[in-house]
Order: sequence, then C-alpha cells, then structure tokens
Amino acid sequence: MRKRIRREQGIGRGIYVLPNLITSGSLFAGFYSIASTYNGQFEKAAMAIIAGVVLDGLDGRVARMTRTTTKFGVEYDSLADLVSFGVAPAFLVYGWALSQFGRWGWLAAFLYLICGALRLARFNVQVNTVEKGKFNGLPIPAAATFVSAIILLFYYLGGAGSFKHLALLLAIYVLAFLMVSTVKYNSFKDLEAFRRRPFNTLVVFIFLALLLAAEPQVMIFLFTAGYVVSGPIGELVAVIRRRRGKQPESEKRTDGHDAYRENPR
Repeated sequence: MRKRIRREQGIGRGIYVLPNLITSGSLFAGFYSIASTYNGQFEKAAMAIIAGVVLDGLDGRVARMTRTTTKFGVEYDSLADLVSFGVAPAFLVYGWALSQFGRWGWLAAFLYLICGALRLARFNVQVNTVEKGKFNGLPIPAAATFVSAIILLFYYLGGAGSFKHLALLLAIYVLAFLMVSTVKYNSFKDLEAFRRRPFNTLVVFIFLALLLAAEPQVMIFLFTAGYVVSGPIGELVAVIRRRRGKQPESEKRTDGHDAYRENPR
C-alpha cells in the first residue's frame, strides 16, 4: 500500500535535482539570516532574505521551463518559504526593532509568522482555483522583501544598531493583514521572457536595471513598497469603477421622465 502511494506521488521514481537544489539554496539563505540576526548582524540577515527571494523565484521558473514540476517540489518549496520568508523576517524584525515594544512587538512578529503560514497553506489549496496571473493576498516573499528593504534602507541612510518607531510596528501588522486578505496582487510567474515585445520595453528594463545597480537599497525599497500598495489601490479603483457603472434607479427614472417631457411624441 505504501509503495503504491509513493508511486502515485512520484517519489518512488526519484526527484528532480536542479529545482530542489535551488530551493535548498533558498532555505539555506533563510537559515543564514536567522543566524546573522542571532549575532546582531541585521544588515547581513536582510541581504540573505533578499538572496532567498531571488532563489525562490528562480526555482519555480527553472521547474516550469524544464517541465520538472512535481508535488514534492511544491511542498518542499512551501516549507522553505515558511522558514526563509516567515520565520527569518519575523525573527529579524523582532530583534532589530520590535523587541523594544514589549508585548505588542512579539505579538506583531508572531502575527506576521502565522499569517505567512496561513497564506502559504491557502495558496497550496487554491492554486488551481485562483484567477490566472493573480495572487490572492500579498505573497509572503514580497512581504519578506519589504521587511528586508526597510532594514537595508535604514543602514544605507546612515543608521546604526537597532531601530524603534511606531510606524514600523503598524507596518508589520498591515503586512500580516494583507497576506491573509483577499486583495488581488499581480503575479509575474507567467511573464514570457522570450516573447517579442516593443523596442521601448527593452529600453525601460535596461533603465530600471541601471537604477537597481546604482542604488540597490533605494530601488528595492521603492519597487517593493509600490507592489505592496498596488493591491489595495487596485481594489479601490475596481470598487470606484463598479459604482460608476451602476447608475441608481432614481436617476434612471428622472432621466426617462425628462426625456418624455422634452419629446412628448
């Protein structure tokens, strides 16, 4: 019976090494971030999380390009994401700033962690039902990148040691809420890199790459912050459009009555 289950899941036939090796690299980045936070090296810890995000995006793309996507790889990727983008950022932001807020600080760090875990579990359940090209809630790698970007920007601007500000505490609570919300976020998984595109697209990407190379701390923060707020802004715009598209019945009756008076025939 166990052999049959293993064969159905594809484990008995072995696993694909390359994508799972990249996932292991992402997991190592999360562990290195935790170790760096423990030693008080917060900047290194934030950089390790960014590296983990890059590897996390790479393993899925490699698996899709080489057609080596398996259920084992999906589950392993989720477990690695929980460590690298759930435990590591929560531990990092708590050691860097939230510990100074006492009870509210560790509650915020734990809420971030548990909302990230719930986000991953919901994604695995709804992976085949969510609208294509969209994420249901803020992806946990984006939340982890935003936390890391704040820390990197802090040190880039000349900061040192730990940090304490009420805005950061509120930001962690907001990130936790966005991860478990139903706010839609754009997904970049289906971008076709080998597809023909307008010439101006290449120019824009080169320009953005140059900005990223020149000021990585600033650009990572701006890109990530823009992505985080894009979901709520998109939802707000959609609500406004729906309300404009629905004309109240009273206005329809008034318009019809006025038209009759102007054209009695």
